[in-house]
Amino acid sequence: MSATSSESFVHGQRLMLIFLVALCIVVACVLSTETTMPTQNMSNKERAELREEARDMFYHAYNAYMQNAYPADELMPLSCKGRYRGVTPSRGDMDDILGNFSMTLVDTLDTLVLLGDFTEFEHAVKLVIRDVQFDSDIIVSVFETNIRMVGGLLSAHILAEYLQKHADTMHWYKGELLEMSRELGYRLLPAFNTSTGIPHARVNLRLGMKDPMLKKSRETCTACAGTILLEFAALSRLTGDPIFEVRAHAAMDALWKLRHRGSDLMGTVLNVHSGDWVRRDSGVGAGIDSYYEYLFKSYVLLGDDKYLARFNRHYNAVMKYVSEGPMLLDVLMHRPHAKSKNFMDSLLAFWPGLQVLSGDLKPAVQTHEMLYQVMQMHTFIPEAFTVDFQIHWGQHPLRPEFIESTYFLYRATGDHHYLQVGKKALKTLQQYAKVSCGYAAVNDVRTGKHEDRMDSFVLSETIKYLFLLFSDPQDLIINVDEFVFTTEAHLLPLSIAQLGNATFSFRQTDEHNVLDFMRTCPSSNRLFPEKVRKPLRNFITGSCPRTTAGKRLSALDFQASNADHLRAVYDMGITMVSVGDRSQGKAKSHEEGEMGLQFMQEMLELTKMQSINQLAQLQAVAYATDENPQDWIALMAGPSHFSPELTGDQFVQGDVILAKPLRACDESLENAEEAKGKVLVAERGDCTFVSKARLAQKVGAAALIVCDNVPGSSGETQPMFAMSGDGKDDVLIPVVFMYSMEFGKLSAVMQRRKQPLRVRVMQMVEFKRWQLAKEQRQNQTASVAQKPDKEL
Repeated sequence: MSATSSESFVHGQRLMLIFLVALCIVVACVLSTETTMPTQNMSNKERAELREEARDMFYHAYNAYMQNAYPADELMPLSCKGRYRGVTPSRGDMDDILGNFSMTLVDTLDTLVLLGDFTEFEHAVKLVIRDVQFDSDIIVSVFETNIRMVGGLLSAHILAEYLQKHADTMHWYKGELLEMSRELGYRLLPAFNTSTGIPHARVNLRLGMKDPMLKKSRETCTACAGTILLEFAALSRLTGDPIFEVRAHAAMDALWKLRHRGSDLMGTVLNVHSGDWVRRDSGVGAGIDSYYEYLFKSYVLLGDDKYLARFNRHYNAVMKYVSEGPMLLDVLMHRPHAKSKNFMDSLLAFWPGLQVLSGDLKPAVQTHEMLYQVMQMHTFIPEAFTVDFQIHWGQHPLRPEFIESTYFLYRATGDHHYLQVGKKALKTLQQYAKVSCGYAAVNDVRTGKHEDRMDSFVLSETIKYLFLLFSDPQDLIINVDEFVFTTEAHLLPLSIAQLGNATFSFRQTDEHNVLDFMRTCPSSNRLFPEKVRKPLRNFITGSCPRTTAGKRLSALDFQASNADHLRAVYDMGITMVSVGDRSQGKAKSHEEGEMGLQFMQEMLELTKMQSINQLAQLQAVAYATDENPQDWIALMAGPSHFSPELTGDQFVQGDVILAKPLRACDESLENAEEAKGKVLVAERGDCTFVSKARLAQKVGAAALIVCDNVPGSSGETQPMFAMSGDGKDDVLIPVVFMYSMEFGKLSAVMQRRKQPLRVRVMQMVEFKRWQLAKEQRQNQTASVAQKPDKEL
């Protein structure tokens, strides 16, 4: 193919892409108008007032930063001063986002343009050119520096040139911000020098990877490595320097090769040198979120269809294994039917917005509605919440993801419900986060206590999306439909693709087939959001409906709480009944009857498989009964990802002792000497699981039992999960988790016994095998007195 024909082909693909995206929006809007609009429509007057209130919110925070913190990276709103790296008390790894490069101002530049404040934008650009420099002996996060700083500089450069052409201003500007972004890009490049091509998580702005602190650097998260391409591709195409885009494509290709070939899922933490997975949890939240986002948006911005194919493969896997109705629960990438967590984190709130962009509107409406109910229940969406919507981590740093999804849902549907949701979010920020010097993060949504922190994304994303939500297209100086929003809400124009990159073509590769490109616009069946939200109005106290896909219901997908599924199995002649109910079902047809038989066969096989898989993962805390020392009882416990796995006939035995203090989050224990060689018990909360494990190991405990801090929790009613670590393999003692009800039984025995209670921590399946063997021996020697068992 000639260069000319290749360019024509690329241009044609771009036109087709824009047409498809526009068609998806048109389909949603047309379908919306065919149904009666929901109540509580917002008047133009109220919407304009909320837009101006969002503008006032921006200037309240922006002026507080400029007057009290600039040129610091962040504003500390309670202290009303700036946060500087190396000057302000360290927050540990959290400070890796800071580089002493005026991050909040750079991150906020394009928001000033959207607000129409060209005078302040010009002033701010001059400040950045004059004051910001990158030659600092500071270790920074590659991911955060890219999305906030490189993205902020590029977006501001693009908009500065736009204003030169369309607003007859800033004629003095000669591309200085683009040169700054190129310099910063080069300072990040040493992180890409790995055997896999996957970048390190951190880099020294002056020394690259030669900093002694980075010698042991080997791990990064999937999102950290997979959220580079939009900014680096734009940087290459605007500067003509291909190295940035080449490195970012190579990183994405390397990540794709590491997916689990059976499930098409990705883990969350990996080794950049070997490519081995360190954490195999797979979901859509922290550690992996923006990797999915950049797969889809790389297709939209660059037109490379391999990213659409990859996104669709991952998306189908997520909807098959991770999606549970409106909820999204992490699974193990290599065992996708096994849940790895019993909580969700707030970062997954971006997912409905991405679903809207990719054309799958109905599940977006469902998940957004679930999140809105969580927000109403707790005032803010807590940093993490359990499957029964209780608080797991209570912080709320004023994240933008939920408002971002609200904005995209409104743009796609025109449903005023999302304006009302945005109003609720805005008023909540005003009432509970606004302080005299900006907006303060919430340390605990239960108490409303503030934290001395205002992240740069409050200005660059949270308030920006609120302003856009309440704005009409004619209110804005630019047409946002001609831009792609990065994960930090920076604007990159679709016209970047026209600059071209001959390295990449649209030809299909062997690793993809036509099925990977099948997902386009949403189904028109019952698309209007009000109909989708209605069954979920009492979701937190009710059940979670799941829609049928018009195909045969398999046992693997069946949910007893799903009304559509119950109707489907009823049509097959299968009736779900309570114990004692002898009513019978009758198939509607011969075909339905055959489907029913196939369904029941699948259900029997699935039950066997799930029982075996669940039992293989479970750990046990076993002890002898009060009545007979030869009879043992085992209580259910969950494993951890960071401690040795007890398999086969392996076990750890010792007397049980409670940690003092019980949370075990201090540097040492009051009863450290007494804990040596014992099975230590620590309560969940205040610090991470792995921190408690390291302390238990430090004092010489033989094993650690972490008991739940949620009253009434039980492994009988809640899914067991594996405790997550931080990627370091330094815990050498077994660590297990017990829900409150199970530990309550153990605690009751401890209180009854005059002597310390001796327990064995072991694999549940081994306890069951021993128990079965013991029963067989008892049956064979029923007339002979039972001899003491040698194993237990």
